[in-house]
Amino acid sequence: MANKVALVTGASSGIGEAAAYRLHRKGFTVFGAARRTDRMERLAASGVRTLSLDVTSETSAERAVAEIVAAEGRVDVLVNNAGYGSYGALEDVPPDEARAQLDVNLFGLARMTRLVLPHMRARRAGTIVNVSSVGGRLATPLGAWYHASKYAVEGLSDALRLEAARFGIDVVVIEPASIRSEWGAIAAGRLRATSGRGAYAEQAEAMARILETSSRPGGVISSRPAVVGDAIAEAATARRPKTRYRVGRGSGSMIMTRRLLRDRAYDALMKRGVRLPG
Repeated sequence: MANKVALVTGASSGIGEAAAYRLHRKGFTVFGAARRTDRMERLAASGVRTLSLDVTSETSAERAVAEIVAAEGRVDVLVNNAGYGSYGALEDVPPDEARAQLDVNLFGLARMTRLVLPHMRARRAGTIVNVSSVGGRLATPLGAWYHASKYAVEGLSDALRLEAARFGIDVVVIEPASIRSEWGAIAAGRLRATSGRGAYAEQAEAMARILETSSRPGGVISSRPAVVGDAIAEAATARRPKTRYRVGRGSGSMIMTRRLLRDRAYDALMKRGVRLPG
């Protein structure tokens, strides 16, 4: 992988940090990007180059890609990992927060992709890795806008794969299950703040406890970010990568269960699993 260049968004923690480490160890010149560069000091110490990037800002995104191209002349791999989970009952989530969720998880991903595509087309080679979720294939309660963003990432990726193939560009979707990171605790906090009182309070508390469990070290229902980093590195280095990588404990079985069950049966299973009232 000598001289190949990778850009990883959302690299300050969790999956993005793990992916940046793995790609660096594979021999890539890696640029780890996030809004807070102070949280990437360990990456920088390991040899990963760090960049300030807000994927919701056209100016910030253009500057980041231009800096990489000026320094290295190319972008071979883009890992679209930046994202967060905005949880709350649809009735409770303010419209501005719904737009913010889509702006980061979907439009930010599309913005970065649009900026690197001309450089990949010019070389007639490249790999775009979009970090989705099992939540892009099935839904949980009180996550309407999060799931909407990830379902959209799945559809965008499928369309882009068809468009970009003739230019030698691969498009890969990563579908992690629960991963031990700060993501779950942050999502739980947002959920309690949004729907912790009122008509959805009991549901919100049940879901918040599950989200928090996914963040705990050693949790039996979650996996380490490193397993996703490994999958991303595999996709980035494969001559013919898979279109989708289901990663983490239970990811494959969860997606298969949703595919096999009718809607009402899935709803009933989800209510029992989450211990929802009603």
